[in-house]
Amino acid sequence: MNDAASTAGRGNLFSGLPSPTGSEIFQTLFASAACRIERIVSQGHASAPGDWYDQDEEEWVALLSGTAVLMFEGGEPVTLKAGDWLVIPAHRRHRVASTSADAVWLAVHAAAQADS
Repeated sequence: MNDAASTAGRGNLFSGLPSPTGSEIFQTLFASAACRIERIVSQGHASAPGDWYDQDEEEWVALLSGTAVLMFEGGEPVTLKAGDWLVIPAHRRHRVASTSADAVWLAVHAAAQADS
């Protein structure tokens, strides 16, 4: 019997979670020319004061477990709970204000859309 799953990559988003390290852990699950999918394990992480993410790519991010607070430059904090997702446009400066000890994210990065 030909089982397509036996030749494809597969896994479980919650298995093999790393031990707490004090910093976020980024693990690429899939990458192609069009997009990159990462599991991010935060475990109580917050960005260092004054550190901002400023990415060339658009990002769709979902919080799979735990809670988190993101800050966007010039904006109000955004509080997320498990199941919440949001889109972060390319070059929208943001930082992680706080996460719970059990925060696990799924992030999809894609090339920014050209302006029409």
